[in-house]
Amino acid sequence: MKLNKLRLSSLCVVLPLLMTSTNVLAAKVTLKLAHNLDQSHVVHQALAAMAKEVQEKSNGDLKIRIYPSGQMGGPRETIELIQNDALDMTKASASEMESFVKEFSVFSCPYLFDDEDHFKKVLFGDIGKALADKTKNSGFNIIASYVAGTRSFYAKKPIYSPADMKGLKIRVVSTPTTNRMIELLGGSPAPIPFGEVYTALQQGVIDGAENNIPSYYQTRHVEVAKYYVEDQHTSVPDYLIISSKVWDKLNDNQKKILQDAAKNSETYQQKLWDEETARSRAEAEKVGATFIKVDKQPFRDALQPLYTEFAKNPALAKFIDAIKTQGKQ
Repeated sequence: MKLNKLRLSSLCVVLPLLMTSTNVLAAKVTLKLAHNLDQSHVVHQALAAMAKEVQEKSNGDLKIRIYPSGQMGGPRETIELIQNDALDMTKASASEMESFVKEFSVFSCPYLFDDEDHFKKVLFGDIGKALADKTKNSGFNIIASYVAGTRSFYAKKPIYSPADMKGLKIRVVSTPTTNRMIELLGGSPAPIPFGEVYTALQQGVIDGAENNIPSYYQTRHVEVAKYYVEDQHTSVPDYLIISSKVWDKLNDNQKKILQDAAKNSETYQQKLWDEETARSRAEAEKVGATFIKVDKQPFRDALQPLYTEFAKNPALAKFIDAIKTQGKQ
């Protein structure tokens, strides 16, 4: 009898501990975040800093495990993985999200922003929030926005005007808007994977591409396309997105920790971006790159039909008008 009482007493002590341990384990969450960027990229660095902050502030109850360098595919694949409940988070540019949420095509509309300040007011202000809200019907939420400079053309030959682009094969992130842009400028859009651009340039499969200065230098495209044409046709942001289902499963404290860390990552990424742009430009010039200043007006004139086409879509026209109005304020 005494032995049974002792066992019962022991169980009374152990069971609550087991229950507490189980609850703690259940509260721990590890989010999988996959992207296609190299670990040296400033967006990856910002994401790594965010993951560290999340783990520290949650005392290890919330962790983010990052899979960089395209381990789970490109942005389209990782967004689809999120929609299929096989991934929690990813990074994608506005151009890459255009196939899932049409409104993001506004960022592919050329010469929409007056300058960097105008772009940031839109991205981090009410217009940016209104755009971000459009993703929820697609199964994911935006929790951070990152700058990515301006995109310009670079090629194996100098380009001073749209006339110089006639017949050139230009690699683009393939969307209806970017493809149409290249065609209006007289070129042929070439939707080849980003990782194949260097070889395609080297072998003459394509004549040029378009991207920001850090990407131009870091990918070593500068080695096979010596002319960087500062036409600055678009400013396309990057976004950090999370599965709507995963977000809804987080408790309020976890959501706040993640939101705060994501917001801090935005500020950190902008600082890194400015530093990297200056460094990449200087390094590109050292290895023989020629940066060409061009008159942007002929490019704007050639692309005017795009604005006409955008105006036919009431949803897109609404955002474009709002962005233009923001620039006047």
